[in-house]
Amino acid sequence: MALAEERYNRRSRPSETRTLAAQCLDARVREVAYVLVVDDDQLICDLLVNIAEKFGHQANCAFTLAVALDEVSSKPYDVVFLDINMPDGSGLNILSQVRQAGSAPEVIIVTGLGDPDGAEIAIRNGAWDYIQKSSSTKEITLALIRALQYRDEKKARVPLSVLKTGGIVGSSEEIISCLDIMAQAANSDASVLIAGETGTGKELFARAIHENSSRAMHNFVVVDCTALPETLVESVLFGYEKGAFTGADRSRDGLVRQAHRGTLFLDEIGELPVSLQKTFLRVLQEHRFRAVGGESEVESDFRLVAATNQNLDKMVEGGSFRTDLLFRIRTFAIELPPLRARRKDIKELAIHFMTKFAERYKIGIKGFSPEFFDALIAYDWPGNVRELLSAMEWAITVARQEPTLFPKHLPTEIRVKLARSSVKAPVSAGEEDLTLTLRPIESYRDQMESQYLQELVAATKGDIRAACRISGLSRSRLYALLKKHNVTVSGKGNN
Repeated sequence: MALAEERYNRRSRPSETRTLAAQCLDARVREVAYVLVVDDDQLICDLLVNIAEKFGHQANCAFTLAVALDEVSSKPYDVVFLDINMPDGSGLNILSQVRQAGSAPEVIIVTGLGDPDGAEIAIRNGAWDYIQKSSSTKEITLALIRALQYRDEKKARVPLSVLKTGGIVGSSEEIISCLDIMAQAANSDASVLIAGETGTGKELFARAIHENSSRAMHNFVVVDCTALPETLVESVLFGYEKGAFTGADRSRDGLVRQAHRGTLFLDEIGELPVSLQKTFLRVLQEHRFRAVGGESEVESDFRLVAATNQNLDKMVEGGSFRTDLLFRIRTFAIELPPLRARRKDIKELAIHFMTKFAERYKIGIKGFSPEFFDALIAYDWPGNVRELLSAMEWAITVARQEPTLFPKHLPTEIRVKLARSSVKAPVSAGEEDLTLTLRPIESYRDQMESQYLQELVAATKGDIRAACRISGLSRSRLYALLKKHNVTVSGKGNN
């Protein structure tokens, strides 16, 4: 029976209740949990509260987003049922804020209108599940049980505070989420694929996985797939026997064998030659291989961590990467965010790098002008953390004898780009229709996005379809930008 119908009949069938109660016991959800229902429909609130209370949990309702934020900031909720279409905006706009509350509750989106883009945004921003109100009571109850089971089991994990982070710096939600996956991966021997733009710290994460694993006392072997000579790739990876080819005056272990009992890190695995991918898949499955010129197979008990800055799914579609190999290397997947998507960490990173370089160059600790941090945060950092590292080294070097860092100390190229992006194109006089002054979002730099989005929402009166049409953005991209800049949308077309 659909939820819309069942909200008028809140008594579940006894057999169904017993089944769910048994699953609840199996999941070992033994402590009282605290559940918040965020929905402006009183009957829906009553139903979801009733579901939670059947299992001995405590539940409250919030009929606006503002009240919901007050609730999660003042009480330790475990699970939040969150509606999207609320009187004071879209529930998706506060999803990250709810997840970042002190108790870090799991969020189950419950919405009346299905929206694939909204579902993608919700899951990418940490929602436990995305359920339509047409779903059965049993389905919603099971989502609650599983979310609580997950929280219960998560408590048993190694706390992030005791992880060896190996130079990974940041406290933003984006980086904490990556560290959480890293902690899970470190507790197993499963393969890990780390994806992200160049300079986001993929090797740092790979080393941290190794250092926090049971293999930490053994080798961490790096293989740069972009530097593998195609004619010698097999001998480099698998080694060779004496006399296998001209110049092979003695036997040598390959990199795969050197990683025995340790971790093999394949950096930029997307560059692995197609001709070798099938061979490596077998090695990954069997952990046995034959050296070049060898007569018998050699064993290597390695754990694989791979990294890429390419879209391997698209490479699979184009035939340049094997589907079966992708499945094999992506048991755990960590998607590292670009620096522009974790600006909250820039100040912390800058201080970390300043301290590092001050010690290296044996100079005093520097102070920072507010404008220096403003400049760092305003810049897009196409080279990500690696570019910030380089910029901080430049600044420390230039300001060696000076106690305070100013924007003047940043590399000239960065200052030029910031200056150019700060210049706003003039608006033609007499244009009264605000929509005529709005341009495609791509023409604005990051620091102008917030103002642009506020004007866009005001001009369209919260009509998402009109906003997408004017801005040239997809619905999912628009929602992501609204969330990023905390721009609240209220009006039609928000579902």
